[in-house]
Amino acid sequence: MRVLFTVLAERSMFESMVPLAWALRTAGHDVRVAAHPELSDHVTAAGLTSVPVGRDHFLWKLVRRSKRLRDDIREDQFPPFDQGDTPVAELDPDRLQAGFDNIVPWMFRPVNEALVDDLVGFCRDWRPDLVLWEPRTFAGAIAGEAVGALQGRMLWGVDYFARLRQHYLRARAERGGAAGPDALADWLTGLGARYGVGFSEDLTRGRFTVDQFPPSMATDTDVDYLRMRYVPYNGRSVVPRWLWERPERRRVCLTLGLSAMGRDYGYSVSIGDLLRSLSGLDAEIVATVPESEQSGLGELPSNVRVESFVPLHALIPTCSAVVHHGGFGSTNTPLAAGVPQLVIAQQFDSPAKARMLSEGGSGLGIPIAEATPETVRDGVRRLLDEPAFAEKSAFLRDEVRALPGPNEIVKEIEALVDRNTTERGRTGYVNHV
Repeated sequence: MRVLFTVLAERSMFESMVPLAWALRTAGHDVRVAAHPELSDHVTAAGLTSVPVGRDHFLWKLVRRSKRLRDDIREDQFPPFDQGDTPVAELDPDRLQAGFDNIVPWMFRPVNEALVDDLVGFCRDWRPDLVLWEPRTFAGAIAGEAVGALQGRMLWGVDYFARLRQHYLRARAERGGAAGPDALADWLTGLGARYGVGFSEDLTRGRFTVDQFPPSMATDTDVDYLRMRYVPYNGRSVVPRWLWERPERRRVCLTLGLSAMGRDYGYSVSIGDLLRSLSGLDAEIVATVPESEQSGLGELPSNVRVESFVPLHALIPTCSAVVHHGGFGSTNTPLAAGVPQLVIAQQFDSPAKARMLSEGGSGLGIPIAEATPETVRDGVRRLLDEPAFAEKSAFLRDEVRALPGPNEIVKEIEALVDRNTTERGRTGYVNHV
């Protein structure tokens, strides 16, 4: 079976795909990764075969030039996703409409149209049986449909994409003829027509969706998810000598992710101030901070260790609590390790993760506007001192471990591909080893 993963040039999104890519590879399937050229080094570093397609997009250069966009990202004012965790009864149809009208031309369109011609061309030549795409790479859905392959999404977060689309379509149906244009459908209709692909909602949500969250953190959509246990992958990693032994006292990890500094829109809180506040706890504080930012941290107490990079899958199991920004890996790695976590809820789906962890009793969430050194320190103190957080985190860890791992879902994926091949009468390379 030939399997193509396709993803925008975003390292963290790609890394969420690596364990399944290797599961399919070690099952004997031919696996390749198609993305904007700038991602190639990360793909090959993961031991996978890279297919650079199209040209690098300029979305993040636009963000760097626009203070408004940087502020929107930092302050979670990113329509329509600013309504991602809003209760159904409170969703505003006009804001949803405006959000899709906004997001399609300035984000979805430029990043996909930078690669779609090459992506379809490669698929027509290579003839994959399966195309897996992350939720913004709609070009993957079109390329898969263009060659009759099974195409599906692979999530790296809470499924705001399907949730908001579902309620947007419901609101449009209620409005009838007064609904106005559907920016996403109109764009995908025109884009698909270039390659002989008709529009259906399968282009927005895939024919199936792989989700790596446990059932208790499921999204309220009508999507049929194929659930997979999260397996951390942190890229090239070295375990430092100081991490070999168990800590002498409780350890707290502070990590605010790679994306903010990697894309130059910066952190929304002062790392130095957070570290000085956390140092007042009876704990060892370990922070991952890019080397370029370390000189601005100021003088730090002796119980604070700052590292430019430590693999989270090696660090977090040694911790008693984790403070992070709600990213995919920084949320799921503590879930898998059973470690209580405090989410400084800022971007995209981090407010939903913070809410679900708080409601489930395994963590706490602090909105970015309320995240002061004192509120963060007090929250971490609760995680350390109140045993219920560790107990609930252990329950979530067991829930994660009960899910099938990447190797276990390969058979299910093979069955889906076989069914697609039969239904479409497709001929070509299908050889399960």
